[in-house]
Amino acid sequence: MIEVVQGDGPLVLGLPHTGTDLPAEVAARLNDRGRALADTDWHVHRLYSGLAPMASKVRTTIHRYAIDVNRAPDGASLYPGQNTTGLVPLTDFDGAPIWQDGAEPDAEEVARLRDAYHAPYHEALAAEIARVRERHGVAILYDCHSIRSTAPFLFAGVLPDFNIGTDDGRSCATVVEEIVREVCDAAPGYSTVVNGRFKGGWTTRHYGRPETGVHAIQMELAQSTYMEEAPPWTWRADRAGRLRGHLARVLEALERLAAGAALR
Repeated sequence: MIEVVQGDGPLVLGLPHTGTDLPAEVAARLNDRGRALADTDWHVHRLYSGLAPMASKVRTTIHRYAIDVNRAPDGASLYPGQNTTGLVPLTDFDGAPIWQDGAEPDAEEVARLRDAYHAPYHEALAAEIARVRERHGVAILYDCHSIRSTAPFLFAGVLPDFNIGTDDGRSCATVVEEIVREVCDAAPGYSTVVNGRFKGGWTTRHYGRPETGVHAIQMELAQSTYMEEAPPWTWRADRAGRLRGHLARVLEALERLAAGAALR
């Protein structure tokens, strides 16, 4: 359920939304739309595979429809006043119900799912961040995400390619945000925004404490940069190959930064 790869470097890659496993009791009560798992961060673990080989990785195989490990455990909204999905989502990214009528989880089940799947992911992630910080004096959590480039229920228009989230600069030192933006801005043919529609989820906001040596940044990629944005969600090797080069440069820049004096 929780996959941990311990690396020797200062980076920790979080992979919260690439899993497609569903507990049997959840799968049986989702409707056809829910069982399609459309809101998966498709192929993201493949996209980062082999990049930053010294980085640690923490991934859950559980799908976000069972529990969204990038949401606050108390269910508080990340974006008050805006459409979003919750700790256990009731709708997909189009605002359509994903549960059979009357089969939505109640508060007791949400608590059980949180304890069974949300808590273990964050126990593993927190432990890995602490281990890396102890080893290097600093840790950079890079949270890996992707989403369709158009989702009118969540945002207007077309999403930029690179969506960098730092909780409006609170989750990391300014230089961390700047160096990631510089690499993305230098990528020809791609668009970039910092703290636009996606400012970082609960993971980024919870762990990012630059004053303690833990810096967190979220990268939300438009899926059009590496795949087809419709079923069967096909990986596009031509697009992915180009993108992987730029992502490698982002991670390499963060590794160099962590090894220097700027974050000490």
